[in-house]
Amino acid sequence: MLRPKIPTNPLPTRIVTPLVIEPTVIEQPPQQIPATPPVPVPIAPAPTPSRPTVQLTPGALLTVIGGGTAVVLVVGAVLVSMLLAVAVTAASVAICALVIRALMASNNHR
Repeated sequence: MLRPKIPTNPLPTRIVTPLVIEPTVIEQPPQQIPATPPVPVPIAPAPTPSRPTVQLTPGALLTVIGGGTAVVLVVGAVLVSMLLAVAVTAASVAICALVIRALMASNNHR
């Protein structure tokens, strides 16, 4: 019952012929040697970046640190509140279970 059932591979429904690819040969005419030596191509200088590099001033650095701290505190507060909500829900479910158990036990004694 718990063993997995492995499907069998279906047989092809028609005749399968293999595809044969024949290699082709490309013939090139013989190249002639130029009489003059080739002129070297000048190398272009490396392109300079179009955007300037980011430079943080002390005020901007403090703003970035303050923003990061605020984000960490807000995310931490949200996670702690979610954990607290789960804990309060678990406690209330446990109390409800104890009350129902006590009611069921008192019903059996009557």
